Amino acid sequence: MKKSTHQEADPTPEQFAQLSALVEEWTTIPDIAEALDVIVTRVHALVDDGAVLAFRDPTDGVRRIPAIFTVDGKPLDSLRGTISVLRDAGFSDLESALWLLTPDESLPGRPVDLLRAGRKTEVRRRAQAMAW
Repeated sequence: MKKSTHQEADPTPEQFAQLSALVEEWTTIPDIAEALDVIVTRVHALVDDGAVLAFRDPTDGVRRIPAIFTVDGKPLDSLRGTISVLRDAGFSDLESALWLLTPDESLPGRPVDLLRAGRKTEVRRRAQAMAW
């Protein structure tokens, strides 16, 4: 398996604030490690592989994950493939998170809500269409 080389700069305070306005609750990498019963570096690998998105909070340096990207503390299964499609479409991780968390009247709701409801095909089709 090829290791992901996807690296991204930490968000600016303004970008983090924009994202935080859409995030109802945050979780952390150690919280997910505990839920999965794995070491923290395994969760870092999940982030690197695009199973979940994490963003460094500029106020304290802690990498935070929107809690809605998890189910029972574990990464939402359908998120990995969706992140892959968004990355292939040229979206940064920050742009991907903003898109996933922003309400879209044509769906209706937020793309992440559809993923949580098991409607990943519709979300991924929309993400692919945005690349054109």
